[in-house]
This record gives sequence, C-alpha cells and structure tokens, in this order.
Amino acid sequence: MRTRLNKVINYFKKPKVIIILSFLVLCLIWFWFCLPKRLFTYPTSYVIDDEKGQLLGASIARDGQWRFPYDTNVPEKFKQCIIAFEDKRFEHHPGVDIVALGRAFKQNIGGRHVVSGGSTLTMQVIRLATKDKRTYWNKFTEIFKALRLEIKYNKKQILAMYASNAPFGSNVVGLDAASWRYFGRSPDKLSWGEMAAMAVLPNSPSLVHPGKNRAILLKKRNLLLDKLHEQGIIDASTASLAKLEPIPDQPVPLPQLAPHLLQRFKADLQNEPDSSTRITTSIRSTLQRQVNLVLERNHDVLKGNDINNIAAIVLDVETGQTLAYCGNISHPEDSTMQSDVDVISAPRSPGSTLKPLLFANMLHDGLILPNSLVPDVPTQIIGFHPRNFDLAYDGAVPASKALSRSLNVPAVKMLQQFKSERFYDFLHRIGITTLNKPATHYGLSLILGGGENNLWELTGAYADMARVLNHYNGIYGGKYDTADYHSPVYAPQPAKEHHLEKNGMLDAASIYYTFQAMEEVMRPGEEMLWQHFSSSQRVAWKTGTSFGFRDGWAIGITPRYVVGVWVGNTDGEGRPGLTGITTAAPVMFEIFRLLPVSREWFTMPVNDMVKIKICRQSGYRAGVYCDDTYQMWVPQGGLRAAVCPWHQPVHLDKTGKWQVTGDCEPPSEMITKNWFVLPPSMEYYYKTKNYQYHVLPPFRPDCALNTKSNPMELIYPKEGAKIYVPLEVDGKRGRMVCNAAHRQPGIKIFWHLDDKYVGETADFHQMALSPPPGLHKLTLVDANGNSVQVNFEILEK
Repeated sequence: MRTRLNKVINYFKKPKVIIILSFLVLCLIWFWFCLPKRLFTYPTSYVIDDEKGQLLGASIARDGQWRFPYDTNVPEKFKQCIIAFEDKRFEHHPGVDIVALGRAFKQNIGGRHVVSGGSTLTMQVIRLATKDKRTYWNKFTEIFKALRLEIKYNKKQILAMYASNAPFGSNVVGLDAASWRYFGRSPDKLSWGEMAAMAVLPNSPSLVHPGKNRAILLKKRNLLLDKLHEQGIIDASTASLAKLEPIPDQPVPLPQLAPHLLQRFKADLQNEPDSSTRITTSIRSTLQRQVNLVLERNHDVLKGNDINNIAAIVLDVETGQTLAYCGNISHPEDSTMQSDVDVISAPRSPGSTLKPLLFANMLHDGLILPNSLVPDVPTQIIGFHPRNFDLAYDGAVPASKALSRSLNVPAVKMLQQFKSERFYDFLHRIGITTLNKPATHYGLSLILGGGENNLWELTGAYADMARVLNHYNGIYGGKYDTADYHSPVYAPQPAKEHHLEKNGMLDAASIYYTFQAMEEVMRPGEEMLWQHFSSSQRVAWKTGTSFGFRDGWAIGITPRYVVGVWVGNTDGEGRPGLTGITTAAPVMFEIFRLLPVSREWFTMPVNDMVKIKICRQSGYRAGVYCDDTYQMWVPQGGLRAAVCPWHQPVHLDKTGKWQVTGDCEPPSEMITKNWFVLPPSMEYYYKTKNYQYHVLPPFRPDCALNTKSNPMELIYPKEGAKIYVPLEVDGKRGRMVCNAAHRQPGIKIFWHLDDKYVGETADFHQMALSPPPGLHKLTLVDANGNSVQVNFEILEK
C-alpha cells in the first residue's frame, strides 16, 4: 500500500505532470475569475416611475443612448419570443449549445463564410458586455465565460441581462427603453405582434430604420409568429391578427410628466454615484397630470400680465411623500419662459408665509394667547419701518386676527418680543436650509420675507406641524416624536425609529390654534360662502407676497394633505397685482378640489391644554380689574402668559363724566370703575375701528391731573429713528410728517424742533417739518404741561 502511494507521489513530482497540473490550475483560476465583478458598466438613463411603476419621465444616458437600468422583470411574451427566435434550448443547456455550435461550424465551413453563429443567449450576454470582435479566439473564450455566467447566475437573471442590454436600433438599448421609444408603452403591455418585432430586432437592429429593411423586418417578425404558432405558444387566430399589426416606425417621445422632479433626482444622485439611476417615486400620475393641466390653464391667464412661471407641490401629511411635483410650467420650446428652472427647490422671498410658524412659537412659549391684543401702530425700529399691506393701522388687534389678516406690523412686534435669533434657530431645527447668513443679517425683516426659502422646505414644515398634531391625537396618545419633523420625500422611505417624548418642539395645542387662525382667512372670490357648500374642504392656508410683487405664495393644510403654490417670474421681475391672494391662492384651491374630499378636521388636543379665565377685551389672562371674562382652553404655555396690562381702576365723580382725585373730591363721593385703557398711540387708531371702546373721561377742571401716566405719545418718529426725506420734483428736499396722539380730546400740543417753537395742533395732532440732514430733537408739550421728547437723525443719502 505504501509502495503504491509512493509511486503516485513520485508521478506527480515529474516536471511534465507539474507543468500540466499548474496549467490546469491556472485555467481553473482564470475560469473562476474570468467575469468582472460588475458585468455591465455602461451609463444608464435616469428614469423615474410613479407609485405604480409606470414611467413618469427619463433622460438619455451620458453616452447618448436610451438605456434603462437593469430590470429583473422580463415579460413572459418576450421570453417566449426570444427563446423561440434565438435559443430554443436556452432553459436546458449550460450556457453553450453544442448542437447549435456544431451546426453553425458545419454551415460556415460549407459556405466558406459566416452563415450562422450558433451563439446562445448566454453567449450573447457575454458579447454585449465585452463588445469583442467576432473572431474564433473570442468565440472560444466566449464559451468558457458563458459557462461561468451560468454558474454565477440563474436563467431568469441571464435573460434579464440580455433584455436590458440588447441593441434595438438607432440609440435604443434594452427592451424597456425600446418599448417606450417605439410603442409608447411599457413592455408588459405589448401585444404578440409588437413583442415579436422586439425579439427580432436585437439580431439585426438596423432593420428598424425606414426603407427596404422594413420589409425584411416584417418578414422576420411574421416567421417568428408562425414558429410560435407551431410550438403551440399562440393559436392560429392570435398569429393571424398579430401579423396585421404595424412594425415599429419613428421613435415616439417618452413621457415627461414630471421633468423637474427628474432634474431633482439627477442632482440628488450626484452624491450617490453607485445608486440605481431608476427610482419608483411616490407620485400619483393621474394627480400629476391634473395639476399640470391646472397650472397650464392658469398660466394662460397669468402670462397676459407677463407672469411667466408657476409651480405647485402636493404632499401627503402622514408620510411626507410627494404626490405631485410640478416645478414649473413646461415650455422648452420658448426660452423666454425659463421653464427649465425648478422653482420648488429655488430660494425665493417667502413674503408672509413664515408668520404662522412665529404665531405657533409664541403660543408655545406663553408670550401670547390666541386672542391677545398686539400693537398695530406706525413702527420704526433702527431704521426698519414696516407697513401693513393696506397702509392702515388698527391700533391693536387680536393675535389670531393679525395672522388671518396677515398684518405686517403686529408680526414685526411679535418677532421683536420673541427675538429674531430664536426664530432663526427654530427655522434651522425644522429643516429650513436656505437661510445661510447669520440671524443678524435678516433681523426683524425675516418675518416679512427678508430671507429666502423654497416651496419644498416650506410645505414640508407645514406638513410637519400637521403630522405632529395628528399623531398627538392619534397613535402617540399624547406624546411627541422628533422624527415627525423631516424633509419631504419623493420616494417611499423605510420606517424610522420612534422616540416618544412628553414635550415637543411645538406643542399640539399651539399648532391647533395656529391652524384655526389660518382657516379663518376668506377664500379669494368666494366671500365666505364656501362654508355653505358640503363639497368644500376645510383648509388652513396662508398666502405670501414678496417685496416688489416678485413672488406670490399660497400654502394650504388639511389633516391629510399640504398643497403649495408659487407664482412669479424666475428672473425676479415684479409685476403689478402679483400677490399671493390673487394669483397663487385660487390655484391652490383648484388643486385641493382634485384631492379626495374629507370633512374631517384636526381634533382639539384638550389633553395638551389648560382652561383659564380670559379678559374679553384684551385677550390676555384676566387680572383683578377685568370685569368681562370667559373661560377658554389654551396651550399649556398659557399658564405663563401675562395678566391683562390694560385694565385699571379709574375714579370718577358722581356724574361719571369726570375723573377726579383725592385732592378735589372726597373718597366717599367717588365712583370707582375698572376701565380698559390702551396706550395713547394704540388708542388713537383703535377707537376709530372699535365703537365699543370708551375713551377715559377727562379730569374735572378743578382736579390736579393724574401724573401716573403720560396721556400723550409721539407716534412718529420714534426715539433713535434714522429718516431719509426724499427730494421733490423741483429738487428741494421734501418734508417729514410727524404724528402724535393725546388721550384728552381738543387739547393743544405745542411742537418744538431743536428747542425752537414750530407750531401747535388741536384734535388732529400732525405736523410737517423740514429739518436739515443731521441729528435733531423733537419736543412736544401739551396745555397741561406734559411733555414728550425724542431724538432722531435725518440722513443726507
């Protein structure tokens, strides 16, 4: 036994045997590693599909080919056709068909030229991947690579590789691209006649070109149909009808339902070069078509005012998924439209669309209550002079009304109280990335559109708020999840881990009251009558108009959907009448009418609220001097809200017509009443619009004036104001108009500029002055000796 073993060992030690074995091992290694890790490395087209896998749009690959990414799903019709035409023993051979190779060898020798190749589909996959020339050596290596391919992949995968990379004429590669280019449909929707033509083309892709080749293509297609009939795959009538079908003609344009989403997908993929260039999005193609038509229809009207661009997006609140993405109107033939710009991702001035976010934050912190009065008077803060859109003032207005009416001055006053730095940080925390300069750069103008935002992030922020409120009342049972704040997505995403917390970035009650205030806005053209139509949805919505009438915004929220619309010109040109309420809002409501109607509304989160006593006149927490009060559910932060500052006890004589003091009236003769008293500047405007407001009675002539508060206030200018007075037509500098308010009717006010008397006023306290450039002091003194003094500067330029 040992002798025999030694003989075997000695045999393998012979040089010839060692050389042969080494050669065989090298051949085995080459065989095992003859295929690259990635067989096909050609660039592919960027392709986006809707939620059901139907094509939304595609762009040509970098090498100029229409080549869709590899698809494992091969239609059964194509499988039957290609196997019958190219490789009838495909499902049984190991990658090489010895019978077919022998027949091809015999035919080629007999004909003294290449008559038949004898290649299997597996071998053709190798040839498509390597693009080697047709030589006998390459044919030899093809055989071994085909055998190796069969070991590594199954038959279904190999057939899918062939279908995805076979040439179909012109610059069309792959069955999927060919089906859309030649028939305008996906491969699974092709008939037997159309699929038979597809199966014939890879063998002779030039046959697709117009001319005499088309007769050959028709003949080959019909012969294949006959073969399918002979093999019992299709019946005689199917074969006859299929022969009547036309063969591919001129390529047809691919669908372009969401061209700007395709742009976004391509841009996002630049950071992920190894990802597939095809994606199944969350877009609903039917809704996408309808929104496209809505935008086109409205664009036809808007362009009459030289408003060239319009964009819209629809989000699902629960998932944040995009249901419709229309980044702009699509008119590539007209370069003046600049319709290739995706406005959904473009930074633009948002106008007033950030006001609801500030309102919710102030409710959350207890800085206001839903109906707290906020000042609405002429305001100047370090050179910043905000004005309401209608250039009017209310003196004081409930915070919720200030939001629903989108008043600018109250919003600036509220941001001044909240602090612009805090609001700036909040916007970054909820995913606003377009504010790339320090908070001090934007200042208080941030709330009026002084920064830049885009439709993608703004609609996402509103969807976040709606999601938080829905989840608090629903699946989270009174808790919050930080994962509810996330950017919108345009494709389904894996579920995120939930980390439930007791407190949220914004509490549900504050969000609820924000949406309530946003719902009260009157819909354009409907004058509140929409509430009487059962088919109408309840929508919380906000519009915005940027400075110079450059951008019109409208964003609407329901418990299920968020719709955002932008209208304007991508080149930044402003147009008269380009406001959110007149241009974007009607489009937004038209889109809402395309969505499923639901009368459900956000549930009031009572578990996140406290019931407190509210002063009816001021909207603040009721103080000891508030007589008219009511109970109201408010956010938890309402417990920290200030007590009403504007009710005070007032001492009157028996007639109730005069204020008196202890110096002129015995306490026993006095009548004490609680009185709602606003500061003079607020009172000046408030009393003209609120008939129920009662001005304080004057002091009786024989009584000393109450010195607790100054009854006079300078409305404009404010302390430290920097003012530029423009030049008139004649080249002379104009005049600045100063305003003051006094609580006592008919009293005279004496005006002094730089300690020099300039005039007096009574009842209507307004004075036009012409101070030269430089620092100045304005002093007002009333007939009772009360005085007000401010310092301001007139700018040269």
